[in-house]
Amino acid sequence: MQSKAQIDQILRQKSDAMEIPGVVAVAASGSEVLYQGAFGKRDLSRPDAMTADSVFWIASMTKAITTAAAMQLVEQGKLALDAPIGKLLPDLAAPQVLEGFDAAGEPKLRAAKGAITLRQLMTHTAGFCYDMWNGDMGTYLAKAAIPGIITCQNAALKTPIASDPGTRWEYGTNIDFVGKAVEAVSGKRLDAYLHDHLFAPLGMNDTAFKLTDSMRKRRVGMHTRGADGSLATFEFELEQNPEFHMGGGGLYGTAGDYIKFTQMILNKGRGNGNQVLKPETVAMMGENQIGDLVVTKMISAAPPYTNDVDLYPDMVKKWGLSFLITTAATPEGRSPGSLAWAGLANTYYWIDPARDVSGVILMQVLPFADAKCLEAFAGFERGVYDGLDAAGGRKAA
Repeated sequence: MQSKAQIDQILRQKSDAMEIPGVVAVAASGSEVLYQGAFGKRDLSRPDAMTADSVFWIASMTKAITTAAAMQLVEQGKLALDAPIGKLLPDLAAPQVLEGFDAAGEPKLRAAKGAITLRQLMTHTAGFCYDMWNGDMGTYLAKAAIPGIITCQNAALKTPIASDPGTRWEYGTNIDFVGKAVEAVSGKRLDAYLHDHLFAPLGMNDTAFKLTDSMRKRRVGMHTRGADGSLATFEFELEQNPEFHMGGGGLYGTAGDYIKFTQMILNKGRGNGNQVLKPETVAMMGENQIGDLVVTKMISAAPPYTNDVDLYPDMVKKWGLSFLITTAATPEGRSPGSLAWAGLANTYYWIDPARDVSGVILMQVLPFADAKCLEAFAGFERGVYDGLDAAGGRKAA
């Protein structure tokens, strides 16, 4: 790729200036890796240089993988997108909507209007939220002594919903229930199902909920951004023997593994010689599944963990089956109809079927939507498209 030097320079400069601790980035077409680079350090408190095979907590980049697994079971008729999911997951049979708090500070709950479906869970329209972006839910969790989702305790899932199913888009714990649905109909725990039906077939040998000894040796340290812009390390590891595997955010993995997943999407369900999803399923996953609803700004209620999230604020954004859909061209060159999402510790990916290109960039910094990390992402993405344009514009066949 002619723009390799351009991308290298951006990512090296950001790392050398300590604007980001370290980064791995990979870009690929459906058939070949176009760019790969690793810069900075795995952990600012240690001397180890970042390497291409470094292991990151990919957090909500887990969501697309869990959804792909569920769609395999939809293809087999074991799950249905629009049937009430409460028949399969009794905890979702009679959802309660949180309508705020009364004068005494007690939560006001009412029965939801309508049943929750698998499609709503996959599109963040079921009503579940994250307390990071919903202060009322944070207050409720504290009052009810419900553990945070990151504990991976089953009790963490026993929350009300923030709106009636199907009435609005709100980012939340929905995909954890998609993972529970996969378990309910497959008879396997989510880690085993994902390994057998996605990771092994696609050759994703460095992606798992539980860190192997080899993965742990290559694991990237977590960093937090101070008010003055400085970076500090802190100990962070997800529960390694969880009550439930967090289908919405529990995976560790490498950039090289995740690019295999995005290439599978580019190749209409095929990767590593294996057809893991039907082409029509992949097409559906990339289409607007929320109708007239739109993806809205996410206002932080937990500044240590996330900034406000408003990617492409002037663009109407839609949601497919676990993908953000950008409906217009982006400044970096992404085509309309491209798919993308991210993980809490500033990991990002995009998939552009129109130009047969995808990219993954991984860092380990909190809070989410960090300005310096987003600059690194934008520079990387712009470099990838500059390279495509210089090469005469790669088009999908």
